[in-house]
Amino acid sequence: MNKLLKTEWLKIRKYRAFWWMGGLVLLSYPGINYIFYQIYKEFLGKEGDAQNQMMRMLLGNPFTFPEVWHTVAFASSLFLFIPSIVVIMFITNEYTYKTHRQNIIDGWSRGQFMMAKLVDVFLISLIITLLYICVALVIGYLNISEAGSAGMWSESKYIGLFFLQTFSQLSVAFLIAFLARKAFVALGIFIFYFIILEPVLVGVGRRFANDAGRFLPLEISDRMIPLMAFIDRDPVHYRTAVDNIPTQVALTVVLTGLTWALCFWLNKKRDL
Repeated sequence: MNKLLKTEWLKIRKYRAFWWMGGLVLLSYPGINYIFYQIYKEFLGKEGDAQNQMMRMLLGNPFTFPEVWHTVAFASSLFLFIPSIVVIMFITNEYTYKTHRQNIIDGWSRGQFMMAKLVDVFLISLIITLLYICVALVIGYLNISEAGSAGMWSESKYIGLFFLQTFSQLSVAFLIAFLARKAFVALGIFIFYFIILEPVLVGVGRRFANDAGRFLPLEISDRMIPLMAFIDRDPVHYRTAVDNIPTQVALTVVLTGLTWALCFWLNKKRDL
């Protein structure tokens, strides 16, 4: 395993596009959460305004502990397409420069090649999750004087949920790149599906097909992190979404397992 990781590091080390996209990820996650935080402060956080104070009493502050774990997880999940692009660039680069073939010539088995890619996606997901934790902690502590730190970890389950969502969606991006092999084609398919096709299918399914869109690849993991209570004003709908989280976790685990099983099977069967 150490040899596999060392080889993967040598591939990444001089890949400038990978580092540029990685830098964009590091900037975008704190940035989008800071924007959400500033919007909240602008509309509901002003001191001395009776109407704002009433709204704050009713809705609470989603940026205090423990709610901040949920809020930052949801906001961060909206931009999972950015690390997905990193994954797509990384795997398609293997086929562009034929390094996947060279790995096999150098003595790797096909299974080892795929295991290396699985570890890559896992590590990227872990880095994104650590970034999410740092952002949530910073924002939570910025509001610590308002609510204190009592029970700050009570909603930390969203750390695990966010990691699973990230790993699942990056796995879907990997599958698309693995099938397409060409960066431009894979990026086009994924962005179109992520931004346009699946949201449309989910909406159509919700309206005309008994919410069948809930079984689509990205929607399955999206529903592990439901809309926050201060936005979803329907208490029954929010409670139902929270109660369904264990089901969505199970579906996400199954989908992710099937995704990687398909990748391993295809890699075993296809020509180099």
